[in-house]
Amino acid sequence: MSKYKITLIPGDGIGPEVSEAAKRCIDATKVDIEWEIVEAGSAVIEKEGTPLPDSVIESIKKNKIALKGPIVTPVGTGFRSVNVALRQRLDLYSCLRPCKSYAGLNIPYSDVDLVIVRENTEDLYAGIEFEEGRKETLELIEKIEQLSSKKILKDSGVSIKPISETATKRIVKFAFEYALKNNRKKVTAVHKANIMKFSDGLFLRVAQEVAGEYEGRVEFTENIVDNLCMQLVLRPHNFDVLVLPNLYGDIISDLCAGLVGGLGLAPGANIGDDCAVFEATHGSAPKYTGLNKVNPVAMILSGVLMLKYLKEDAAADKLENAVKEIISEGKSVTYDLKKDRNDPSAVGTSQMADAIIEKL
Repeated sequence: MSKYKITLIPGDGIGPEVSEAAKRCIDATKVDIEWEIVEAGSAVIEKEGTPLPDSVIESIKKNKIALKGPIVTPVGTGFRSVNVALRQRLDLYSCLRPCKSYAGLNIPYSDVDLVIVRENTEDLYAGIEFEEGRKETLELIEKIEQLSSKKILKDSGVSIKPISETATKRIVKFAFEYALKNNRKKVTAVHKANIMKFSDGLFLRVAQEVAGEYEGRVEFTENIVDNLCMQLVLRPHNFDVLVLPNLYGDIISDLCAGLVGGLGLAPGANIGDDCAVFEATHGSAPKYTGLNKVNPVAMILSGVLMLKYLKEDAAADKLENAVKEIISEGKSVTYDLKKDRNDPSAVGTSQMADAIIEKL
């Protein structure tokens, strides 16, 4: 019997390619894993009637851990994000997104090492939306005007932004506990409490209260989100662990990925009390489907996060070091990791995985 049974969701678009690359690299570390492959995304809608079949949820609940490839999310129309649905149904309240720079990349910064801790279940991503022109939307607008004396144009769509003490307390605690376990020195709470006093204001107040429990062990600071964007671009080394509500966390994690070379190098984890799902931060890039061209590093580093979660630290470090070495050498890397993106010596997705495996 295998030591671990892990759900593998290949995804769609480039998902199956980068998932297979990550799976092969993880298997090459010799950690004893049995993979249970289940399908989600646009490819299963016709067969299952949904992009997220119950069998996927059941598999993750049973195995407690999953590695997930990118899944397409339509913009403005179609089904709501499978990624958001997974997080909400499994209560994966913490989104962990490390952004670390590696030698050998053509980027303006060196030695950037940031961790974004994003609240996953609330804020504007809670999915509480009212479509423009519908009866219930007009009723809501009328009620808001009665309660607040604020005028809202009748042709508005409305999204509700809930932020609770409960969810804020647990995400800030997660950030501080992560800092302690990983020898991090500082946690910064990110907000817009100067404008949104009863949602972001609550987030900041609760963060300050939780920070008091860690006084003397982990430094605490706070930043308004727009100022943080400027500070990250000017002085990224001033920050360590950032804890943010859902929407800001999504945006800032992409900004931080840009500091270290792009989304192709940005791993992610969605962690709850009972289950965890590991996935690259980037999307499914359907135009590259089947071309064996895209960078698999974000997915492989998500596998590194998964191994650390399993406390297989030696295997995790070995795999990350192999990735570092390949990037530093700059030979067996995909086109986006070359100094010239048109460099004919660039290798494909599977060939880069082969090179990483050879280093293990």
